[in-house]
Amino acid sequence: MKLIRTDEQKDLAASVRALLAGTAPMARVREIAESDESHDAAVWTRLTGGMGLAGLAVPEDRGGSGAGHAEVAVVMEELGAALTPVPYLASAVLAANVLLDAEETAEDLLPGVADGTTVATFAVPIAGDPRPEARGGALTGTAPRVLAGADAGLILVTAATDEGAGLFAVDGAAPGLTRTPLTTLDLTRPQATLTFDATPARWIGPATAAGRALDLAAVALAAEQLGGLRRCLDAIVGYAKLRVQFGRYVGSFQGVKHRLADMHCVLEQAESVVRYAAWTADESPDELPVAAALAQSYLGRAYFQVARDHLLLHGGIGFTWEHDAHLYYKRAKSAELLLGPPRHHRARLADRLGLMP
Repeated sequence: MKLIRTDEQKDLAASVRALLAGTAPMARVREIAESDESHDAAVWTRLTGGMGLAGLAVPEDRGGSGAGHAEVAVVMEELGAALTPVPYLASAVLAANVLLDAEETAEDLLPGVADGTTVATFAVPIAGDPRPEARGGALTGTAPRVLAGADAGLILVTAATDEGAGLFAVDGAAPGLTRTPLTTLDLTRPQATLTFDATPARWIGPATAAGRALDLAAVALAAEQLGGLRRCLDAIVGYAKLRVQFGRYVGSFQGVKHRLADMHCVLEQAESVVRYAAWTADESPDELPVAAALAQSYLGRAYFQVARDHLLLHGGIGFTWEHDAHLYYKRAKSAELLLGPPRHHRARLADRLGLMP
């Protein structure tokens, strides 16, 4: 088991980090978040067309780069650190992996997603949410809180059929499709409610085909959370070394030092969990279900804890809306709930470990 990045992965991280620093600084992130644009199209083009990152884990014979999910985790970590507003999780992770595991009838949909020319999304089925119904090749119903749902050119959704739940693909321009953008806590990751009214849809496989894709999404999201967590810790450590209060650097106070040490311990554990989960995705598929549930069970709470303390330790300035701490705080809370509440992941972990009665 190799939990340390290879030289190639380090180079990939450095390349993505440099690109984001030059094209998507925090000022640009705020500009997109406060505008009507759903994502930064210029950065998305650079990431997909220039670097070929949309199909990173897609095999070469299916239009991708033929790398691995560990490389996807590297990219997600950098995107999470920079809070870059691009639909990478929705399209390159969720939709791409659903299509990879779908029936061969969906083969023609994958190349556009893999090269980034098609922004796709998958309506993640959360327990308790309504599910559309499929009748006669058309969908009727609602899919709430869909990532990149406002402008995705390809929408993948699970729907109820007479034979059980199935996976369906809907063209973004299909008649009967209504998109309602939502006001979200995290403005850097827009969502929308999709309403289907006899909307033409194409069956691409049973709903069970999305199971592995959801586990891979859990790993990728955990990597993103790790990136944000690390950026929060780096920022507050830097601030504690510079901020002077009562004639002393804030970082010299025992209470602050202990809090920073606790945050660092959380980071070290989080990194181990994410590295292991990314390794299982490529090298040990049988361990992936447990590793994915563990990753979301731990990273959601860990990121929010560090983002909260990062905001609080900044003192008064951290409470101003203009400070970047709020963006990370909101991303941490929204990411914690994105694939289901924490209790859902803990229950999945216990079930997969055989601890449920």
